Amino acid sequence: MLTKWLMWMGLTMLTGSPLLSLGLLVVLLFAADRFTLQVLPSPMRAFKRWQRAGDLAGTILTNTHDRRARAELADIRVGQKRYQEAVDLLRPNLDAGDDDVDTLYLLGVAYLGAGDSPRGELLLTEAERLDADYRQGAIDLERGRFRLQRGDFKGAREALERFLQVRQGSVEGRVLLARALDKEGLDVEAQEARDAAWREYAVAPRFQKRRDRWWAYRARPSRPLTYAAVALVFMGVGAYLTRYLPSQDTYAPYGVYEDDPYAADDMGGDDAE
Repeated sequence: MLTKWLMWMGLTMLTGSPLLSLGLLVVLLFAADRFTLQVLPSPMRAFKRWQRAGDLAGTILTNTHDRRARAELADIRVGQKRYQEAVDLLRPNLDAGDDDVDTLYLLGVAYLGAGDSPRGELLLTEAERLDADYRQGAIDLERGRFRLQRGDFKGAREALERFLQVRQGSVEGRVLLARALDKEGLDVEAQEARDAAWREYAVAPRFQKRRDRWWAYRARPSRPLTYAAVALVFMGVGAYLTRYLPSQDTYAPYGVYEDDPYAADDMGGDDAE
C-alpha cells in the first residue's frame, strides 16, 4: 500500500494532476499484474468470449441444427446470466435427443436462472442420476445457489452441506452456506462457516486464490472496506501535500526575487543613469 502511495505521489509531482496520476497508476498496476501474478480479471478474455459468442450466433443463424454451436453458446449465456437465452438455445438439443449429463446439467441451471425451478430441479436430478459426482458436486452447488435465491433456505443448506462433503476446500460453497444459515437464524453456525471460508482461502495456492478472491472478501467484507479507507486517506493526504509543493512559478526570472528590496531600484545595472 505504501509503495503504491509513493508511486502516486511521484506521478502527481510529474503531472501536476492527482486524478491523471491515479489513472496512470491504475494502468501501470494493471499492466504489471498481467505480466506477473495475473490477479485482476483479463479484459482480453472477456472480449474473446464476447467475440466467440458472436461467431457462434452467426453459425446458428446459418445452420439452426448445429447442436454443438448451440450448446457452446448456451454455456456462454449462462456465464453471462442470460438464462432465458440459454434455455431457448438448449431446448432444441434436448428435443433432438441430447440427453447426456452435460446438456441436462446446463439446461437445468438455465431453467433455474430463468425462474422455472421445477423444470430446473428435475433436470438436475436427472443429471445426478447419470453422474452423481458430476464436476465434483457442481449439481449440489447450483441447487444450493438457486434455492438460496428463491428463499428455500433449508433446501439450500442441505444441498451446500452435501457439496462441501465432496469439495471441502470450496470458499464459495462455505460463503453460500453461511448465507443460508444466516437466513435460518443460525448466527453462530453462519459465523463459523465464514471463518472456515477465510481459512480455506488463506491456505489455498495462488492460482486458487485468484479464483476465490471475491468470495473470500464476502466472507470478510471488512477487509476490502478497510483497504479502501486506508487508500482514500493516503490519497487525501497526498492531494493536500501536493498543493504546498514548490513549483517553478514561485521563482522570479533572471534570479530576481520578490523579497529583494533593491530589485525594483536597480533594473538597469551599473550603466543606468
